[in-house]
Amino acid sequence: MSATEAAETGELLTQAKEALERYLEVRVDDDGALTFSHGDVPCVIQATRLGEGLTVLSLTCVVAWDLADGPELSIAVAERAGQGLFGTLGVGHTDSGVDVTLRYAFPAAGLDAAALGTLLMLVVSTASQLRTDLPGIGSAG
Repeated sequence: MSATEAAETGELLTQAKEALERYLEVRVDDDGALTFSHGDVPCVIQATRLGEGLTVLSLTCVVAWDLADGPELSIAVAERAGQGLFGTLGVGHTDSGVDVTLRYAFPAAGLDAAALGTLLMLVVSTASQLRTDLPGIGSAG
């Protein structure tokens, strides 16, 4: 990673941290990623420079993990994914069951703290609502 790339991603992560701290307790991991929880939903934000002038924030929220795989969950995820969420709803299959994530990536440079915080909280709030709405999550890890 070049010094310019590190500076750009570091600045954007600092802005995201300051925007989120209005609402949540945010931790900075050793690799610079931001981690926090909204309700029972753990989330992480990373920054990546895709090219000169294009640095994006990537937010991943783990809605549920180790769920039993079944048609009811698959149907519910497919229905919610088609409702125009802020982010992309995904299902991953592991040895322990099914994991459900909500991911959202966007170019965030130039957004002020209020706009950035609002946008991030829209995604995080959606993930928390999904955790409440999707079937089989009451027993999730």
